[in-house]
Amino acid sequence: MTDYDAILFDNDGVLVEPPSDETLRRAAESAFSAVGVEDPEENHIADVLRGVTPESLQAICDPYGLDPDEFWSARDRHASAAQREEFRGGDRARYDDVAAIEELAHDFGIVSSNQHATIEFLLEFCDFADLFETHYGRQMGVESLAKKKPNPHFLERALADLGAETALFVGDSESDVVAAKRAGLDSAFVRRDHCADAELSVEPEYEVENLRGIAEIVR
Repeated sequence: MTDYDAILFDNDGVLVEPPSDETLRRAAESAFSAVGVEDPEENHIADVLRGVTPESLQAICDPYGLDPDEFWSARDRHASAAQREEFRGGDRARYDDVAAIEELAHDFGIVSSNQHATIEFLLEFCDFADLFETHYGRQMGVESLAKKKPNPHFLERALADLGAETALFVGDSESDVVAAKRAGLDSAFVRRDHCADAELSVEPEYEVENLRGIAEIVR
Protein backbone atom coordinates (compact mmCIF):
# COMPACT_ATOMS: atom_id res chain seq x y z
CA MET A 1 0.00 0.00 0.00
CA THR A 2 1.44 3.37 -1.01
CA ASP A 3 1.58 6.06 1.65
CA TYR A 4 0.28 9.01 -0.37
CA ASP A 5 1.29 12.58 0.42
CA ALA A 6 -1.88 13.93 -1.19
CA ILE A 7 -5.18 12.95 -2.77
CA LEU A 8 -6.46 14.74 -5.86
CA PHE A 9 -10.11 14.52 -6.89
CA ASP A 10 -12.04 15.06 -10.07
CA ASN A 11 -15.13 17.10 -9.25
CA ASP A 12 -18.23 16.19 -11.29
CA GLY A 13 -19.37 12.66 -10.57
CA VAL A 14 -16.86 12.27 -7.73
CA LEU A 15 -17.41 15.07 -5.21
CA VAL A 16 -20.68 16.39 -6.60
CA GLU A 17 -23.40 14.98 -8.81
CA PRO A 18 -22.65 15.43 -12.53
CA PRO A 19 -24.53 18.05 -14.56
CA SER A 20 -27.58 16.78 -16.39
CA ASP A 21 -27.69 16.52 -20.16
CA GLU A 22 -30.77 18.76 -20.10
CA THR A 23 -28.87 21.52 -18.30
CA LEU A 24 -25.90 21.33 -20.66
CA ARG A 25 -28.24 21.26 -23.65
CA ARG A 26 -29.99 24.45 -22.53
CA ALA A 27 -26.59 26.05 -22.07
CA ALA A 28 -25.50 24.99 -25.56
CA GLU A 29 -28.68 26.38 -27.13
CA SER A 30 -28.20 29.65 -25.24
CA ALA A 31 -24.59 29.87 -26.40
CA PHE A 32 -25.56 29.40 -30.05
CA SER A 33 -28.22 32.08 -29.64
CA ALA A 34 -25.73 34.44 -28.01
CA VAL A 35 -23.53 34.33 -31.10
CA GLY A 36 -26.45 34.74 -33.49
CA VAL A 37 -27.33 31.14 -34.37
CA GLU A 38 -31.01 30.62 -33.55
CA ASP A 39 -31.54 27.20 -35.17
CA PRO A 40 -28.39 25.09 -34.86
CA GLU A 41 -28.26 21.54 -36.15
CA GLU A 42 -29.29 18.94 -33.57
CA ASN A 43 -26.00 17.07 -33.94
CA HIS A 44 -24.06 20.28 -33.30
CA ILE A 45 -25.95 20.87 -30.06
CA ALA A 46 -25.20 17.31 -28.97
CA ASP A 47 -21.54 17.64 -29.92
CA VAL A 48 -20.89 20.54 -27.54
CA LEU A 49 -22.37 18.91 -24.44
CA ARG A 50 -19.27 16.88 -23.46
CA GLY A 51 -15.95 15.75 -24.80
CA VAL A 52 -15.26 18.74 -27.04
CA THR A 53 -11.78 19.03 -28.58
CA PRO A 54 -10.29 21.96 -30.52
CA GLU A 55 -10.75 19.94 -33.72
CA SER A 56 -14.38 19.02 -33.11
CA LEU A 57 -15.15 22.59 -32.07
CA GLN A 58 -13.79 23.90 -35.35
CA ALA A 59 -16.01 21.46 -37.25
CA ILE A 60 -19.05 22.64 -35.25
CA CYS A 61 -18.33 26.33 -35.86
CA ASP A 62 -17.42 26.21 -39.56
CA PRO A 63 -20.96 25.74 -40.97
CA TYR A 64 -22.11 28.91 -39.20
CA GLY A 65 -19.00 30.97 -39.80
CA LEU A 66 -18.41 31.26 -36.05
CA ASP A 67 -15.18 32.16 -34.35
CA PRO A 68 -14.41 29.09 -32.19
CA ASP A 69 -13.02 31.10 -29.29
CA GLU A 70 -16.01 33.44 -29.21
CA PHE A 71 -18.48 30.57 -29.37
CA TRP A 72 -16.69 28.41 -26.80
CA SER A 73 -16.37 31.30 -24.38
CA ALA A 74 -20.13 31.81 -24.71
CA ARG A 75 -20.78 28.12 -24.20
CA ASP A 76 -18.62 28.04 -21.06
CA ARG A 77 -20.28 31.15 -19.62
CA HIS A 78 -23.76 29.72 -20.16
CA ALA A 79 -22.77 26.25 -18.94
CA SER A 80 -21.26 27.64 -15.77
CA ALA A 81 -24.31 29.81 -15.07
CA ALA A 82 -26.68 26.89 -15.73
CA GLN A 83 -24.76 24.62 -13.37
CA ARG A 84 -24.87 27.18 -10.61
CA GLU A 85 -28.64 27.32 -10.98
CA GLU A 86 -28.79 23.51 -10.70
CA PHE A 87 -27.19 23.73 -7.27
CA ARG A 88 -29.12 26.76 -6.09
CA GLY A 89 -32.38 25.14 -7.20
CA GLY A 90 -31.64 21.90 -5.36
CA ASP A 91 -31.44 19.81 -8.54
CA ARG A 92 -27.81 18.92 -7.90
CA ALA A 93 -25.74 18.48 -4.74
CA ARG A 94 -22.50 17.25 -3.23
CA TYR A 95 -22.36 13.55 -2.47
CA ASP A 96 -23.02 12.62 1.13
CA ASP A 97 -19.97 10.35 1.22
CA VAL A 98 -17.62 13.35 0.96
CA ALA A 99 -17.91 13.17 4.76
CA ALA A 100 -15.83 9.97 4.64
CA ILE A 101 -12.72 11.84 3.49
CA GLU A 102 -13.06 14.93 5.66
CA GLU A 103 -11.07 13.49 8.56
CA LEU A 104 -8.21 12.06 6.49
CA ALA A 105 -4.80 13.54 7.25
CA HIS A 106 -3.89 14.21 3.61
CA ASP A 107 -3.57 17.33 1.53
CA PHE A 108 -6.43 17.53 -0.95
CA GLY A 109 -6.82 19.12 -4.35
CA ILE A 110 -9.47 19.32 -7.08
CA VAL A 111 -8.57 18.87 -10.74
CA SER A 112 -11.57 19.24 -13.02
CA SER A 113 -12.26 19.65 -16.74
CA ASN A 114 -15.20 21.88 -15.80
CA GLN A 115 -14.86 25.66 -15.81
CA HIS A 116 -12.60 27.12 -13.13
CA ALA A 117 -15.35 29.61 -12.29
CA THR A 118 -17.74 26.71 -11.61
CA ILE A 119 -15.24 25.04 -9.29
CA GLU A 120 -14.73 28.29 -7.38
CA PHE A 121 -18.50 28.61 -6.93
CA LEU A 122 -18.69 25.06 -5.59
CA LEU A 123 -15.91 25.64 -3.09
CA GLU A 124 -18.23 28.02 -1.27
CA PHE A 125 -21.62 26.51 -2.07
CA CYS A 126 -20.63 22.97 -1.04
CA ASP A 127 -18.44 24.04 1.89
CA PHE A 128 -15.30 22.74 0.21
CA ALA A 129 -13.12 25.82 0.77
CA ASP A 130 -11.52 24.53 3.97
CA LEU A 131 -11.15 20.96 2.68
CA PHE A 132 -9.17 21.50 -0.53
CA GLU A 133 -5.84 23.29 -0.50
CA THR A 134 -5.71 23.79 -4.27
CA HIS A 135 -8.13 23.57 -7.16
CA TYR A 136 -8.04 23.77 -10.94
CA GLY A 137 -10.58 23.94 -13.71
CA ARG A 138 -10.50 25.31 -17.25
CA GLN A 139 -10.46 28.96 -18.15
CA MET A 140 -13.19 30.03 -20.56
CA GLY A 141 -11.58 29.83 -23.99
CA VAL A 142 -10.49 27.45 -26.74
CA GLU A 143 -6.93 27.29 -25.46
CA SER A 144 -8.18 25.61 -22.29
CA LEU A 145 -9.51 22.60 -24.21
CA ALA A 146 -6.01 21.34 -24.95
CA LYS A 147 -5.21 21.36 -21.21
CA LYS A 148 -8.13 19.30 -19.98
CA LYS A 149 -7.72 15.68 -18.98
CA PRO A 150 -6.29 13.32 -20.13
CA ASN A 151 -3.63 16.02 -20.39
CA PRO A 152 -1.91 15.90 -16.95
CA HIS A 153 -1.24 19.66 -17.00
CA PHE A 154 -3.48 20.60 -14.06
CA LEU A 155 -2.63 17.45 -12.10
CA GLU A 156 1.01 18.44 -12.26
CA ARG A 157 0.22 21.99 -11.20
CA ALA A 158 -1.82 20.74 -8.24
CA LEU A 159 1.02 18.44 -7.15
CA ALA A 160 3.45 21.34 -7.30
CA ASP A 161 1.08 23.50 -5.24
CA LEU A 162 0.88 20.84 -2.56
CA GLY A 163 4.58 19.97 -2.66
CA ALA A 164 3.57 16.31 -2.98
CA GLU A 165 5.81 13.55 -4.30
CA THR A 166 3.16 10.82 -4.21
CA ALA A 167 -0.57 11.21 -4.76
CA LEU A 168 -3.72 9.30 -5.60
CA PHE A 169 -6.06 10.72 -8.23
CA VAL A 170 -9.74 9.87 -7.80
CA GLY A 171 -11.97 10.08 -10.88
CA ASP A 172 -14.98 8.65 -12.65
CA SER A 173 -13.85 8.49 -16.29
CA GLU A 174 -11.23 6.90 -18.49
CA SER A 175 -9.67 10.31 -19.10
CA ASP A 176 -9.09 10.61 -15.35
CA VAL A 177 -7.26 7.27 -15.27
CA VAL A 178 -5.17 8.15 -18.32
CA ALA A 179 -4.29 11.59 -16.92
CA ALA A 180 -3.14 9.98 -13.67
CA LYS A 181 -0.90 7.53 -15.53
CA ARG A 182 0.60 10.34 -17.61
CA ALA A 183 1.35 12.25 -14.40
CA GLY A 184 2.91 9.17 -12.81
CA LEU A 185 0.13 8.85 -10.22
CA ASP A 186 -1.97 5.97 -8.97
CA SER A 187 -5.65 6.27 -9.80
CA ALA A 188 -8.92 5.19 -8.21
CA PHE A 189 -12.03 4.83 -10.35
CA VAL A 190 -15.28 5.61 -8.55
CA ARG A 191 -17.98 3.50 -10.17
CA ARG A 192 -21.08 5.47 -9.25
CA ASP A 193 -24.48 4.93 -10.85
CA HIS A 194 -23.81 7.26 -13.80
CA CYS A 195 -20.69 5.28 -14.81
CA ALA A 196 -21.69 1.84 -13.57
CA ASP A 197 -21.45 0.32 -17.04
CA ALA A 198 -18.31 2.14 -18.16
CA GLU A 199 -15.71 -0.07 -19.82
CA LEU A 200 -12.16 1.17 -19.38
CA SER A 201 -9.33 0.44 -21.78
CA VAL A 202 -6.82 1.35 -19.06
CA GLU A 203 -6.76 -0.18 -15.62
CA PRO A 204 -6.81 1.96 -12.48
CA GLU A 205 -4.92 0.84 -9.39
CA TYR A 206 -8.18 0.82 -7.44
CA GLU A 207 -11.89 0.68 -8.10
CA VAL A 208 -14.45 1.71 -5.48
CA GLU A 209 -18.19 2.34 -5.27
CA ASN A 210 -17.94 5.65 -3.41
CA LEU A 211 -15.62 7.85 -1.38
CA ARG A 212 -15.86 5.62 1.65
CA GLY A 213 -13.79 3.21 -0.40
CA ILE A 214 -11.12 5.88 -0.84
CA ALA A 215 -10.95 6.39 2.90
CA GLU A 216 -10.41 2.66 3.35
CA ILE A 217 -7.60 2.60 0.78
CA VAL A 218 -5.52 5.34 2.35
CA ARG A 219 -6.03 4.57 6.03
